Amino acid sequence: MKLVRNRRRGFSLIELLVVIAIILVIVAIAIPKMDAALANAREMAAIGHVRTILTAQTQYASQYGKFAERLSQLGPPASGGTGPDGANLISGDLAGGRKSGFLFQLSVAGEGYAIQAVPAVFGGTGRRTFYSDQTMVIRQNWGGEPATAQSPEIP
Repeated sequence: MKLVRNRRRGFSLIELLVVIAIILVIVAIAIPKMDAALANAREMAAIGHVRTILTAQTQYASQYGKFAERLSQLGPPASGGTGPDGANLISGDLAGGRKSGFLFQLSVAGEGYAIQAVPAVFGGTGRRTFYSDQTMVIRQNWGGEPATAQSPEIP
């Protein structure tokens, strides 16, 4: 007497559902960590952009005898060659005040200046705000309030 073996090919529906459920659990665990890593990368980029603006302000002051009053003065010229209204020291998008998920603002006070960097979407594109001035010390605030000259320094 011959035994008839049932050969089945492929996977059953239940086996496929179990595999999909495991994959969904892994994805659910990984997404929050990925969001935090992306926010951290944007914050590091924002710190780098603040340093770029600090350097550009120093170069601008040495060329024109005063600090730039607007980010656009540090950026590329609108037309013609470089000058006090377009020194071409920073990129055009940074001169526009928005880059890497952060909003940058330059203000002049007396003989100094201040740079603020805040996330475009707090908690989404960043969790910290940054501040610096002519002292070239970058300060941070963990919270929705913009960092100020009294905020702690970045170590």
